[in-house]
Amino acid sequence: MAATAVFASRFPLSSTIKATPARCSSLPYLPPRLSPTAFSSSLKFTEPKRSSLLQVKASSSEESGAVDSSELLTDLKEKWDALDNKSTVLIYGGGAIVAVWLSSIIVGAINSVPLLPKIMELVGLGYTGWFVYRYLLFKSSRKELVEDLEQLKKKIAGTE
Repeated sequence: MAATAVFASRFPLSSTIKATPARCSSLPYLPPRLSPTAFSSSLKFTEPKRSSLLQVKASSSEESGAVDSSELLTDLKEKWDALDNKSTVLIYGGGAIVAVWLSSIIVGAINSVPLLPKIMELVGLGYTGWFVYRYLLFKSSRKELVEDLEQLKKKIAGTE
């Protein structure tokens, strides 16, 4: 004696479709959805009433932040004309663009190596932790960091 399981369709067959043999399935049907009123609770949540005593209005004025593009272009042109070594500025700018391009290629190559990006993340997190402990955690070390930055600014500016 063999036992067979036949599941009836959940949807009624229309009169135009011929009855086909029932399909066998090993998955049970989900129960029907209940309406939201079935989960009514005695707790009622209401939003607190807010007083409209404080009203903020935003307005813009000419001098607060509006930037005129023609004024910006004239300022840039004046600064460009005031430069003595324009070729040096162009070489440095081109070098900076090439450096950014090369660094993006190198980062892409490192990122494609399995496991290496995660190791680089750990190195970065370790260095960040060391920097915070060394320079930012204590007041005396923060002062030391500010002094080191001021000395570096002087070296770069050539005033030292």
